[in-house]
Amino acid sequence: MPVDANSATYLANIGTNTGLHPDFGTQYGIPYVVVDSNTQAKVAVELGAYADESDPGPFAIPANAPIENDGDSHVLVLDRATCWLYELYTASANANGSWNADSTALWDVTGNTARPYGWTSADAAGLPIFPGLARHDEVARGAIEHALRFTVQSTRKAYVAPATHWASSSTSASLPPMGMRLRLKASFDISGYSADNQVILKALKKYGMILADNGSNLFLSGANDPGWDDNDLNALKNVKASDFEVVQLGTVITSDPQGSVPVISAFAADKTSVASGGAVSLSFAAPDASTLIISPEVGPVRTSPVIVHPTATTTYKLYATNAFGRSSRSITVTVQ
Repeated sequence: MPVDANSATYLANIGTNTGLHPDFGTQYGIPYVVVDSNTQAKVAVELGAYADESDPGPFAIPANAPIENDGDSHVLVLDRATCWLYELYTASANANGSWNADSTALWDVTGNTARPYGWTSADAAGLPIFPGLARHDEVARGAIEHALRFTVQSTRKAYVAPATHWASSSTSASLPPMGMRLRLKASFDISGYSADNQVILKALKKYGMILADNGSNLFLSGANDPGWDDNDLNALKNVKASDFEVVQLGTVITSDPQGSVPVISAFAADKTSVASGGAVSLSFAAPDASTLIISPEVGPVRTSPVIVHPTATTTYKLYATNAFGRSSRSITVTVQ
């Protein structure tokens, strides 16, 4: 891709002599956990500050899921059985196994859907966090095959794809928008770096790193892992902002695009009255939706119908989301 015409301006705002800072290592970084929802129960998440831009769950989050040890308190859970990714912001666990979070985001790992325009995620740019982490297992196998996540201190009230959300009040065109991609220059000599660091630097040349949040300048995100060599990672601080270039941005969005939310054409139960624990088939259709969630008990779904076994009278709610927002529809099943 071409270099953006404003590349030098954006880099000057970051500070051309600013060093790349690997914000991960043996003791720090953004943790994650992999679960199997065939054995991991789905639990409720009580939503806080960004409830109207969050996915309601329930999600397969273990009670002991690791929490990022900083103010953001992220929780990242990848369900290997269903290929759903659950991400929480400012998360905390409850004694009954449920969770609290200011925001939640559901990601379908089998597809390429984005958050609705103007919606945050567990990250300020509306992006998933897990796919942007530098992971030690990738470095150990010799290749990182995706873009990485990074932060800068000051951003613009704007975003570019793949971001869907801004977190700034400044309209200055000299500030970088969320979603901006930096690429390490092809001419940058990586031969003096360790084999592990070369894996990271090669990824930054091929895929770059995507601006995902406000934070310290050029802080590169990764997962904590005892396999990292912290002293070796520190050598990456010799890479400067001037060694990067901004990939051509494309359309800079300063006003959220508008469109139609999904139409739920069907949501029905084959029985609306059953004995406790009886099987009920819930069928649904929302062709314009990119993600579907049935709450409580069920969680994210892809195909209709699904079977539930209510033990008390329950109102099931179908949430259908696309690039322009969310619609919902409810049905009550009475337990005799």
